[in-house]
Amino acid sequence: MKQILVIQNKRIGDVLISSVLANNLKKRFPESTITYLVYPFTAGVLENNPNIDHIWRVDEKWLKKLPNLLKIINRVRKQKFDIIFDPYAKLQSRLICLFSGADYRIGFKRPGKKLKLPFYSHPVHFLQNKTKNCGKAIENRLNLLDAVFPMEAMDDTPKIFLTKEEENYTKISHLKKPVIMLGVLGSTPQKSMPYKYIATLIDYIAKNYNASLLFNYAPYQKSEAEAIYNLCEHKEHIHLDIYEDSIRGFITLMNKCDMLISNEGGSVHIAKALNKPTFTVYSPYINKDDWNSFEEGTKHQSIHLRDYKPGLYKSYTREERKAIEANPLKLYQELTPEMILTVLKPYLQHHIP
Repeated sequence: MKQILVIQNKRIGDVLISSVLANNLKKRFPESTITYLVYPFTAGVLENNPNIDHIWRVDEKWLKKLPNLLKIINRVRKQKFDIIFDPYAKLQSRLICLFSGADYRIGFKRPGKKLKLPFYSHPVHFLQNKTKNCGKAIENRLNLLDAVFPMEAMDDTPKIFLTKEEENYTKISHLKKPVIMLGVLGSTPQKSMPYKYIATLIDYIAKNYNASLLFNYAPYQKSEAEAIYNLCEHKEHIHLDIYEDSIRGFITLMNKCDMLISNEGGSVHIAKALNKPTFTVYSPYINKDDWNSFEEGTKHQSIHLRDYKPGLYKSYTREERKAIEANPLKLYQELTPEMILTVLKPYLQHHIP
């Protein structure tokens, strides 16, 4: 029986899409035991997955302290893993791989960095371009597996597995259909539209569709969400009191909604894993091809500033882009509600009769 570890210490979306490794590894090694090492706030997207045997939850700040990192390294060594996959590929996870004792240590070779220490027995290059509908972030993770343990066919779709109790969730059964979940804030300022812009989009939906509107945001963003709510004119359609403050709670709530309209982030990947229609507004600062999974049809659509104003991305040096990214408002102001509505209007017309 093979002992397999997947290290994915990052955000919710990264962890969820990395679950495709477990889903395929169980097919490749049916008798294996698969463990995921993740931050506690992301573990909810992995819970109840029959392909994952153990979830190790390690606090991000705790892990940054060298003595604690050494404790994790020692724990990994004692577990005697045969195979380690490292989609995270940062110094912490590379050191865990280096001292793990695993025969197969598989991780990404960072561009521009020479592999001075043998962190990985099998370093794998990032793909230059996406070739599949699943998006480059998922394709890269599947390539980690295929590069070392080739498979004829791989499942590229992240999935979330619900308990019977979660499937019977009734908190919004009284709401008028359709119920639209709105991701009003991104996980960081770099992923969040200006408040006035999102309020304008919300008012358009509320005015033109007899729908129930819910807000999604992180618990620490409550005051920001309330500020957006206060900018809206059609508050009677918004049910601000209906909210789940945990990842598993949001999953259960999202499963009963009809669609998600959101800033790009973990909520989009959750909705897609639940097979719900999504409309995504991408941050002007990220590469859309990495994250626009399954967007070739009508079910999942999106907008990115680069699609409409590519010239804005040719006028900055690398240093200037870094400076602008620290203050995201400049490019976000170019991604106006009017521009977004040119794509959102036909999307809503298609999905809401």
